[in-house]
Amino acid sequence: MTETQIFEPDGRAIPYADEGTTGPAVVLIPGRGLNISYLGPLAHALVEEDFRVVRIGPRHPATAADATVSMHDLAQDVVDVMDSIGLGSAWIGGHAFGGSVARTVSLDHPGRVGGVLLLGVEGAEQTDELGAGGSGIPEGARDVEVDAMQRAAQDASPDIEWSTLAPAVPVLVVQGAEDRLTPPANGERLRESAPDRVSVVGVEGAGHLFPVTHVGATAWPIEDYLDWD
Repeated sequence: MTETQIFEPDGRAIPYADEGTTGPAVVLIPGRGLNISYLGPLAHALVEEDFRVVRIGPRHPATAADATVSMHDLAQDVVDVMDSIGLGSAWIGGHAFGGSVARTVSLDHPGRVGGVLLLGVEGAEQTDELGAGGSGIPEGARDVEVDAMQRAAQDASPDIEWSTLAPAVPVLVVQGAEDRLTPPANGERLRESAPDRVSVVGVEGAGHLFPVTHVGATAWPIEDYLDWD
């Protein structure tokens, strides 16, 4: 198992795990209130197919200052980790809220993004990963304090600043067919808004935690699309 490391620029404690060395690079950002551990099996599956996968988690709101951030701050955290490990560009992706951070990265730092990977698409309503999966969320993956910080960050940032698609950036959406928090309709609307560059793949029988419950079915479209791309 890859050990989680902590990058601490300016006192921020940003957890990350860097696996693999060759092939397409993918950044994975966890859902709201969750840490990077539950995305480990998906990362391992991609690494086995010669991808480099960097899981980047949220800073922890250890101080009052850390608790007051925007989506742009969280996007900067991702880029700062990429800088620290020498990763110039990558497909930036995330699960639900993590995908909203990924979209913010693509808007704020387009030169660092080869494409955007959305594991479920957030709509106008904020998702609730902590309450969604019940026992389906692996033990140790939850963090209530981080959840509150991320909710505040999204509240502090106008929707257009994290939900818009960056110009000319390809987008791959993988979504659970039975997901009620980031329902398939969200991904279909996104594809309709930019059919020339948004591709959507459904995972049959899968709910919101499909990156955990359906690892293989989540990994194969990523492998197929990025290898083709």
